[in-house]
Amino acid sequence: MLTNDRIPLSLEFFPPKTPEGAEKLRGVRQQLYTLQPEFCSVTFGAGGSTQEGTFNAVREILAEGVSAASHFSCIGATKDTVRAQLATLKAMGVKRLVALRGDLPSGYGAGGEFHYASDLVAFIRAETGDDFHIEVAAYPEVHPQAKSPAHDLQAFAAKVKAGANSAITQYFYNSDAYFRFVEEVDALGLEVPVVPGIMPITSSTQLMRFSDASGAEIPRWIRLRLQSYGDDVASIKAFGLEVVTDLCEQLRAGGAPALHFYTMNQSAATLALCKNLGLSA
Repeated sequence: MLTNDRIPLSLEFFPPKTPEGAEKLRGVRQQLYTLQPEFCSVTFGAGGSTQEGTFNAVREILAEGVSAASHFSCIGATKDTVRAQLATLKAMGVKRLVALRGDLPSGYGAGGEFHYASDLVAFIRAETGDDFHIEVAAYPEVHPQAKSPAHDLQAFAAKVKAGANSAITQYFYNSDAYFRFVEEVDALGLEVPVVPGIMPITSSTQLMRFSDASGAEIPRWIRLRLQSYGDDVASIKAFGLEVVTDLCEQLRAGGAPALHFYTMNQSAATLALCKNLGLSA
């Protein structure tokens, strides 16, 4: 159990594509379970393309004695398919969902009976009552497809009003963006915990690629420092550990309710961060 002076944490994995990847992830999870995570979440591919892999990973995590949350995207889905998936997850013993609009696989039209994550949240609540704790996504630096920051905040409010219990943010490296977002959420009277999503820095090229695709900002000073290291992996990892440790300290000092680590199916960076933060068991 978590002690009162220890900030709760959770871990995110993606479903492996090969038997070798699945076996490696089992080892990674065992290493990370020493952190006593509140839960582990498993992502869902575009259009639900990884559903089988997602559900298999969730099933394994539950069998390992850890609470598991399944990501659940609705774009391109019908009420019947969502209803069936909810029944499957409930039968598995899943108590927590990360409800997202999600992305369609390339080449697909819009389709489906759900247009926004708030539609999915409302449907889950109508179908299952309080059977699931529902997490939703939050974007401190504004969703890349939002018309404006105000529209993005209203979209978040719609998810909360539809029945979300809490939120996990996209990763960021500017704590001011997170604290400003939380202030705006509080000003709307939305009483939900907003948990910051933490992305360890272990590769500059990978980070640049993810950030360019997702709209997450890499502050100029961090980007330039990473570029200056070139192919010096050890320096990149050491600098990344320092930067993200400092970010987590700022978040914890400012009252963040928990930390959610995007592990990328690796253990070393998250373990190092948690050791620096005094969160190791």
